[in-house]
Amino acid sequence: MEPELARIPVMMPWLGAEEADAAAAAVLSGWVAQGPRVAEFERAFAERVGAEHAVAVSSCTAALHLALVALGLGPGDEVVVPSLSFIATANAVRYVGAEPVFADVEEATGNLTAATVDAVRTARTKAVLAVHQGGVPADVHALRSACADWDVALVEDAACAIGSTVGGKSVGHGALLAAWSFHPRKVITTGEGGMLTTDDAQWAERLRRLREHGMNASAAQRHASSTPILESYLEVGYNYRMTDIQAAVGLVQLGKLDAVVARRRALAARYEALLRDVPGLSPVRDPAHGQGNFQSYWVLPAADFPVGRDALLAALAAAGISARRGIMASHLEPAYAGHPAAPLPVTERISRDSLILPLFHTMTEAQQDRVVAVLREQAGG
Repeated sequence: MEPELARIPVMMPWLGAEEADAAAAAVLSGWVAQGPRVAEFERAFAERVGAEHAVAVSSCTAALHLALVALGLGPGDEVVVPSLSFIATANAVRYVGAEPVFADVEEATGNLTAATVDAVRTARTKAVLAVHQGGVPADVHALRSACADWDVALVEDAACAIGSTVGGKSVGHGALLAAWSFHPRKVITTGEGGMLTTDDAQWAERLRRLREHGMNASAAQRHASSTPILESYLEVGYNYRMTDIQAAVGLVQLGKLDAVVARRRALAARYEALLRDVPGLSPVRDPAHGQGNFQSYWVLPAADFPVGRDALLAALAAAGISARRGIMASHLEPAYAGHPAAPLPVTERISRDSLILPLFHTMTEAQQDRVVAVLREQAGG
């Protein structure tokens, strides 16, 4: 009897002894809350993405929320967002009392364009929240130019995009505000955690207060002072801090970023080569304006593909392969029932029909071959 093949996960973080040692060192130092390792991680991350300042927080959702707080958005304001995104993108707009306005995306990248934003913006539009979906970089140069013409702020949801580039420079370079995620599903991870980057020193100072209850002096500053500091709470803030344990892991992960992205891009190129002659499957690719990190590798079957998306997922599961449905359409979720939305045909097509294939740093060619064999079989070849 042939032995059962091990299940192939859709994603697996690349963690090892180095991260374990770094976390242990943070624990043994006695400083486990937000402290010197968080500050070091912020400096290293800012340098990596080409930003002047980085502010570590508890999640990318927290980072998005603080970005909109920094912009002073509130009731009566509208923020254009893609529906094709994890629901946190739209939710962050509601956190400040503003209204998310759903825009469609282009099929090739799954991202907003200046044209799709322009189709839904109104006189109440105060910001655009553009997502670099699945690590595919949005055309931020075109979006920034359009937003400047409209006198609208552009915030970048770069949750999936560390290691992706636009015009040869890191996603987030030159951004007004960019939010990042270190969830285990992302290219590098701290377990949970996020980052907000900006070139504005005053915003960065305020964001550091806001993540710590609006306090004007952090615990690290009070600890470092030779004289007592009596802190004040300058405004209503939040508990959005990152721990030094997480930051210690993040520093190790950041050092692995180039290797992770190179491996993911190599695996993506191999997928594309193996699937090139499978009719009716369109894989995600680099856009003309940049390169992605392939945080997710998705394929979009043609309308006349022999089986539907859910049947493909079932066939992969039966072969011991974990795959996932494509990116959600937030406007179709119960949380947004009754929320007005313009027609979003591309969003609904991608969300309904696409699927995400396994791709992770330690994936083997044999595992890729198993995935491709199922797709070929379902395509009739």
